[in-house]
Amino acid sequence: MLLMIDIGNTNITLGLYEGDQRKSAWRLATVHNRMPDEYGLQVLGLLDHVGCTADQIDGCALASVVPSLTGTFIQATVAYLGTEPLVIDAGVKTGLSIRYEDPKNALGADRVADAVAVRHYYGTPACVVDFGTATTFDAISAEGEYLGGAIAPGIDLAAESLFMRAAKLPRVELARPEAAIGRNTVAAIQSGLVFGYVGLVEGMVARFKRELGKETKVIGTGGLLDLIAEETDVIEFRAPWLTLDGLKLIWDMNTD
Repeated sequence: MLLMIDIGNTNITLGLYEGDQRKSAWRLATVHNRMPDEYGLQVLGLLDHVGCTADQIDGCALASVVPSLTGTFIQATVAYLGTEPLVIDAGVKTGLSIRYEDPKNALGADRVADAVAVRHYYGTPACVVDFGTATTFDAISAEGEYLGGAIAPGIDLAAESLFMRAAKLPRVELARPEAAIGRNTVAAIQSGLVFGYVGLVEGMVARFKRELGKETKVIGTGGLLDLIAEETDVIEFRAPWLTLDGLKLIWDMNTD
């Protein structure tokens, strides 16, 4: 079995694969000061929950946008799983032609993995909308090239910023309000966040389609995918574990 790990600023996702089949997937909160032993034991607990032991893990791939945790997870997988992970970076084969400027230093491994998975499973041209710490839009051309994209603050980040910078506005649950016109402060903030981000997604997707072509497929992923996808029909496919599936494809390319 193989373990895929994607370390983001807000969440860490892990996927357990047997052959080409994803058997289990988990989403954890990112804790930046957690020690390798803590993460190692947490991973063992997740595996044990689905009846898998460390001895059954034949390999591991790792994508990270949190440099301080990359080494932490390398230590954890070596100590607790007995395997050193394949770290997705500029030297790893992805089969993807990247047109982004300075991809080595400016392009996150998670965005590369998303593009690899989309090209393989959904076809091109495509737009990937990833609802994470940032809300990112990635463009893959009809020829399968990664062209670039757009980055906006994530919904959680926007909500927290509003609470921190506006003295009279409360921290609210990210949930769908009953109507766009909020009759109280909580509902008004929820409307601005949820329906506001729906408008953001619809507007950006329309612009991407004008540049990529009207046949562009739109794939959504990330921890807050369902909150927005329920309110719009522009997201054609929901793929909450897209990055993990991309990591598995990259693993296969580099270990055959």
